Amino acid sequence: MGQLWQKVRGEFAEIIEWIDDGNEGPAAGSAQAADATLAWRFDRHDGAIRLGSQLIVREGQWAVFLNEGRIADSFRPGRHRLETRNLPLLTTLLALPYGFESPFKAEVVFVTTRRITNLRWGTSHPLILQDPDLGPVRVRGFGSHTLRVSDPAGLVRELCGGRARLGVEDIRGQLRGMIVSRLAEVLGRSGHPVTRLAAHYDALAWEVRVALGTDVQELGLEIPSLLIENLTLPAEVEAALDRRSSHVLGAPPGPPPPPPPPPPPLPPLAAGP
Repeated sequence: MGQLWQKVRGEFAEIIEWIDDGNEGPAAGSAQAADATLAWRFDRHDGAIRLGSQLIVREGQWAVFLNEGRIADSFRPGRHRLETRNLPLLTTLLALPYGFESPFKAEVVFVTTRRITNLRWGTSHPLILQDPDLGPVRVRGFGSHTLRVSDPAGLVRELCGGRARLGVEDIRGQLRGMIVSRLAEVLGRSGHPVTRLAAHYDALAWEVRVALGTDVQELGLEIPSLLIENLTLPAEVEAALDRRSSHVLGAPPGPPPPPPPPPPPLPPLAAGP
């Protein structure tokens, strides 16, 4: 029913809005579903927009206008009456005269700016690390991260294409590949023995997130937080480490230390007068 109502309103082009119930998380300003919607294209039967229409952009959203695939004007949350004066880029692209009132062709893409939480990442293949004691070691890892759109127009330009909807699932593989690639770089230059990695999870995760900054920024995204929950070693390596630990703990005690040497004799007392 909701989609039908949106379609009817789209045909009359009186109200342009996106009611996104699927992105409402348990906490204000966040969404938890891994298949949450990042961008949604307002559907109209002929793409016609009538000046004077009401554009409603809810909190946690932006609206981006396009003309033939080119980014035009963007709108923050609020209620906006569409006029040539608040559509300067689109007016220029379409060469609309001032006061123009006839319908014109344009696309509207709504973008969520809410933080998406509880997204998982993990290595599909082991990473090869050079340990100073053990040599080459295969390491697997997994964890979680959050995601947020930082540049709505950039997201539309780089990722939406002609999609009617862009969801987290559409870019999950790309994000996972970026995270794992940066994790491999950070682990490779850290110099930590694999047996001590667990003590540095927070610092390593911070370095990975910083290294990802430019990668995701180019897509109009940011990763506000990233966690490394576990880095695992092959079973045979863990068994060897267990044997080494048990050998050290079960070794017989060595001989007792020798007693301290006796103190030197006191000098003889001098004879009296």
